[in-house]
Amino acid sequence: MIDEITLINQLQQSTTKEIAFKSLVSQYKERLYWHIRKIVISHEDADDVLQNTFIKVFKSINHFKRDSKLYSWMYRIATNEAITFINKKAKEKNIHISDYQLQLTSTLDSDYWFSGDEIQLILQKAIATLPQKQQLVFNMKYFDEIKYEEISEILNTSVGALKASYHIAAKKIEQFIKNYN
Repeated sequence: MIDEITLINQLQQSTTKEIAFKSLVSQYKERLYWHIRKIVISHEDADDVLQNTFIKVFKSINHFKRDSKLYSWMYRIATNEAITFINKKAKEKNIHISDYQLQLTSTLDSDYWFSGDEIQLILQKAIATLPQKQQLVFNMKYFDEIKYEEISEILNTSVGALKASYHIAAKKIEQFIKNYN
């Protein structure tokens, strides 16, 4: 695993870009996949969005300004790609995005790629009821254990707003689970 500065330098040079990109994909694909999967729910959709994310990273790496961590920059791209994807799918079905996400979570138990138990399924349904920003903040903080400062870079919002969003999301999820059944 090469350090971030060396990796960025190699990614931005035409002679080392492809080899460095393979290293980048190897290093980050699993973490980005699971981040995307929490947003789009479906394995197949997550694979598609992940591929689009890496294409965008490859094409845009020369414009990376180094004012954030490479990982935060890629997370932002993955988040935007995933949100764009689910917004497009919801629009195609002519339903609100939250209704679309609830539909997706209702099919999770029959998803071959879903390995969670009943409580995990209930948690995913609870998360799907949250507004999009609260979903993102909750997933990044609770599941990915990303620090508020990094989430702030990814979502381009203040740490205080993120803390409030997380607190509200956690309360709503707790209430959903209490009322479930």
